[in-house]
Amino acid sequence: MLVLIDIGNTTVNIGLSKTHLAIDKVFKINTEKNKSSDDYAMTLNILFKDLPVSHVIVSSVVPELNDVFREYFQNWFDITPMFLGQGLKTGIKIMSDNPKEVGSDLIANVVAATELYAKTVLVVDLGTATTFTYVENMALKGVVITTGLTTSRNALISKTSLLPQVELELPNKLIGTTSAESIKSGLVYGHASTIDGIISRIKRQVGNPQLPVVLTGGHAKLIHPLCEQQMIHDDRLILTGLLLIFQKNQPKAN
Repeated sequence: MLVLIDIGNTTVNIGLSKTHLAIDKVFKINTEKNKSSDDYAMTLNILFKDLPVSHVIVSSVVPELNDVFREYFQNWFDITPMFLGQGLKTGIKIMSDNPKEVGSDLIANVVAATELYAKTVLVVDLGTATTFTYVENMALKGVVITTGLTTSRNALISKTSLLPQVELELPNKLIGTTSAESIKSGLVYGHASTIDGIISRIKRQVGNPQLPVVLTGGHAKLIHPLCEQQMIHDDRLILTGLLLIFQKNQPKAN
């Protein structure tokens, strides 16, 4: 059993692959940066109960949890996880000024998007931050980073004493008649408009009005129907990327 793990700032996405060729199941747990490997074991041992875990590959943007997950798999399965980073083959050339700054989550997304959809593509990931990663002929050319939907909601509520807490969901109407509905509308429609606007600007800058766009991340399901730009929604993109990277780094049979 191959375990695929995406450690994000808000959630940890976990995929399971029996054959190492496709993703069979996906789980999500909350990211808790202060937990120890023993604390995580209480949850992970339930997910992995009776499973013959043999390989693990991890993408992490939370460095303080790297040793926690490494220790967990070493202690419980005698496996040292493979962490996405320098030294692993991805097939992607990184053209940024400082390649070390490019998050492993962005690389995993790009590997999947270029394999499944197009060699030149824009990947929009709606997580704690919303990122726009532009790839041209398998070369990662650059990224736009803006505030994520939950981050925007939390910042707005924390700085305004009279506004209520709201769930991130589609409001009943665009122009709200209560504070809660007005906030929901501004957040979700505002984020969709931001995404549409940045995609449009990127397409103009690179001179490619037909640039394929792939949307992924925790809020993609909510925001995708509100966007006017044409795009593909793939909520397993990063886990698929990890699966492909794992395959690329296996010894070739003689």
